[in-house]
Amino acid sequence: MASLPADDPTGLQTFAVLLRRMNSEFNRITQEFAQDQGLHLTDMQALIAILAADSDPDAGDEPMTPGRLRGELNLTSGAVTACLDRLERAGHIRRVRGAGDRRVVHLHYADAARGLARDYFRPLARSTEAARGRFSPEELEVVVRFLAELNAELALLRRDPG
Repeated sequence: MASLPADDPTGLQTFAVLLRRMNSEFNRITQEFAQDQGLHLTDMQALIAILAADSDPDAGDEPMTPGRLRGELNLTSGAVTACLDRLERAGHIRRVRGAGDRRVVHLHYADAARGLARDYFRPLARSTEAARGRFSPEELEVVVRFLAELNAELALLRRDPG
């Protein structure tokens, strides 16, 4: 295991170091995928948000819309349109008109692109599974609880930076 601050192995400094390292690795992998696909970093953020909306049961089965994406990514309408145009041209997303209101556009991760991403990120999934395999079910429950709580706290910061 990588070296950690010796003063408190479960203290805030240790968490900060480990989360920063993990975030850096995730960013590197994501940037490599984006580069391989000819995508911008904003395109990747949009894909992640669209995928989350497509697959998150807590989202209330509400597909992503351009307006919601604009708010989540803090972009202008024009920037979102340009991003979605690039993603659609590259085959990563589909725009689907709402059944009840044709003015509403839903954004979905295209099936072929899902397969492409799944293949690309398979080594990351294998590494994650290898790390998970070194923990007991009880330990994993604590890890999952911590990550869920941290995500909830980070979501609060996104809404209210003060």
